[in-house]
Amino acid sequence: MTADITADITADMTADTKAVVRGVRSNARSYVRSYVRSYVRSYVRSYVRSYVRSHVRSFIGLLCLTIAWGTPAPAQTERRTQNVILVVTDGLRWQEVFGGADTALIFGEPRLVGGDTVGTRRKFWRATATERRDAMMPFFWGTIARQGQVFGNRALGGTADVTNGLKFSYPGYNEMLAGFADPRIDKNDYGVNPNATVFEWLNKQPGFTGRVAAFATWDVFADIFARQRSGVFVHAGWEQPYPAPRNAADSLLNRMYATTFRMWDNNAWDSFTQAVAMRYLREHRPRVVFIGYGETDEWAHAGRYDRYLNAARTVDGYLSEIWSAVQAHPEYRGRTSLIVTTDHGRGRTVRDWTNHGKDVVGAEEMWIAVIGPDTPALGETKNATATQSQIAATVAALLGLDYRLATPAAAASLRVR
Repeated sequence: MTADITADITADMTADTKAVVRGVRSNARSYVRSYVRSYVRSYVRSYVRSYVRSHVRSFIGLLCLTIAWGTPAPAQTERRTQNVILVVTDGLRWQEVFGGADTALIFGEPRLVGGDTVGTRRKFWRATATERRDAMMPFFWGTIARQGQVFGNRALGGTADVTNGLKFSYPGYNEMLAGFADPRIDKNDYGVNPNATVFEWLNKQPGFTGRVAAFATWDVFADIFARQRSGVFVHAGWEQPYPAPRNAADSLLNRMYATTFRMWDNNAWDSFTQAVAMRYLREHRPRVVFIGYGETDEWAHAGRYDRYLNAARTVDGYLSEIWSAVQAHPEYRGRTSLIVTTDHGRGRTVRDWTNHGKDVVGAEEMWIAVIGPDTPALGETKNATATQSQIAATVAALLGLDYRLATPAAAASLRVR
C-alpha cells in the first residue's frame, strides 16, 4: 500500500514537474523571443541611424565638392586681358585732371589764355570742380573713371608720385617703363636707355614677339625704348612713318610729316602721332602698345594755359577714339586694358605751373587711371598710394605675367585686378 501511495505521488510529481518544465520552457521561449526581438530592433535601429548619418555626411560632402568643382570661379579671378595699351600725356597736372581749369589761371592774366578770356572761360569754366573736369575730359570722367580706377586725387587723400627725384621726362619715362628710378639717367639727351623696359621684356615673351609697338611725338623715345636693342617697333618724333609707302594714305602722311610747320624741332604734333598709331593698331593688331602725346607739356612751358587745356581735351578725344576702336574689333573687345597717365607733374602756383624739375615743389605729383575687363569699377581711389614705378609691373600683371621675376628692382604692380 505504501508503495502504491509512493508511486501515485511520484506520478503526480512527475506530471506537475513536466507541467512546470513545459511552462518554464514556454515562458523562456517567449522571453527569449521578446528579448531577441527587442535587441534586434534596437541594434537595427542603431545601425541604420549610424549608417544613414555616415552616408548622408558623405553625400553632403560630395555634393559640396561637386558644387565647388562645377561652379565657375568668381569673374575677378579669371584674367581676360590679352592686350594692354599705355597712353601718356606729358606733364598734365593732377590739379586739372581732378579739378578742371584752375581758377587762378583761367581768371589770371589775359596773356595766359592768349587774350581770349571770354572764349576760354566759356569752354572750360564751370561752377564746380566736377563740372570743370567733365568739361575738359568728358570721356575720361564719363567712361574711364566710371568703369575703371583713378589714382592720385589728393583732395580724397590719395597720392600718385614720381620717385626719381628729378621730376622731368626721361627719368620719368625710364621709371615708368623699367619699373625703377635710375640715377644715371639725369638728362633728357642721355642716349640709349641702359635698362630693359617692360616693353622690351614682353617683346621676348612667347606670343608677344613682334607684337609690341610704341608711338610718340617726342623723338627721344627711340632711345628710351632702345629701339635697336629691344626690337620693339618705335615711331618717334618727326621721322617719316612709312619709308616704303604702300598706298596714297601712306604717302599723304609722309608728306604731312615732311612739310607741315614744326612748332618744336623734336616734338611732332599729337594729331600726327595719333593718326600713325591708329593705322598701326587696325592693320597690325599689336598686343602691347605705348602712345605718348607731348603738347600738354609743350604748351605749359610756353605759358599758354588755353592751349594746355585744349591739348588735354584733344587727348581725351584720342582716348575715346582708341577705346572705340578697341570695342569695335573682336580681337580687342573684352580683352584689352588701357592705362592712362603722365610722366611728371608741374608747379602748384601761378608762378611755377609752367615748370617742373627737382627744385619745383609739386612736380612729383602725378595721376594714373586704369580701365579693362579685369579692373573693378572703383572710380577715384580714396586714401590710396601709387607710384610711377608701379606702372611697368602693372602692364605685365594685367597680361598675367610677373615682370619682377626678371627685374627684381621694379616696384610691385598696382592692385587693379
